[in-house]
Amino acid sequence: MQVHGTIDDICGAVAGFRAGGETVALVQTGGALHAGHAALIAQAKKEVARVIATVPGPPAPPDLTLMRNSGVDVVFTPDPAGFGPDGAQTIVEPAEFSRILYGKLRPGHYRTVATVTARMFNVFQPDVACYGETDYQRLCVIRQMVRDLGFPVRIVSMPTLRDGDGLAISARNARLTLEDRAAAAVMPRALAQAEEMARTGITVSRLRAWVAAHIQAEPRADLHLADIRDALTLASLSGPVIAPAVILLAVRFGGVLLIDQRVLVP
Repeated sequence: MQVHGTIDDICGAVAGFRAGGETVALVQTGGALHAGHAALIAQAKKEVARVIATVPGPPAPPDLTLMRNSGVDVVFTPDPAGFGPDGAQTIVEPAEFSRILYGKLRPGHYRTVATVTARMFNVFQPDVACYGETDYQRLCVIRQMVRDLGFPVRIVSMPTLRDGDGLAISARNARLTLEDRAAAAVMPRALAQAEEMARTGITVSRLRAWVAAHIQAEPRADLHLADIRDALTLASLSGPVIAPAVILLAVRFGGVLLIDQRVLVP
């Protein structure tokens, strides 16, 4: 497994793959890798010949071990301070997506996501890029950016990987107290029940209110977001819940903000 920290070095590695006629997939990570990342890498290996994974430098030894064991071919470890939009004269602003839902909770976050991802697409020119669905808004931002800017990249998404209690696997889970971890299971329970209720013809407003009330009934939960949107555009919905739609949650337990989602399919 190659590990590179500069654009010149990573471009050289990619050029070698291209010279051999090999296809390339990109798996972006923010570090603190877990089983969900391993599943993304495994999916990427099914799609193409070579997999490039990114992790902010300097990489932690456990992250490198997971990537090596998962079969990553090249790891790119950029300096986060030099690869994001800060100080850049040209940025990618996902206009509407930056102002709604999680974008309200984290101003500027999706600008960073779009700018960093666009730069990586330009540098690596991957055939495929793989993302999990837990941060569903990020997935929508990237899909829209690919359409708007004409990147020749196929976006592959994977359903959220979950622990035995249904909680979405996340590095943030390790920061939960035992009590908050138990309380956080209200999120997957609410999503599962809401999915069943959506099949009964319930309206969006009633289902949204039920989800919010169900979460807020948990004393340790601090609800920041509970909404139901079009699964493709994240546009607001009204009337009966009609798939494809997505339920989006953001809930704080103690000092840890967790996000989750459930895509409703026909």
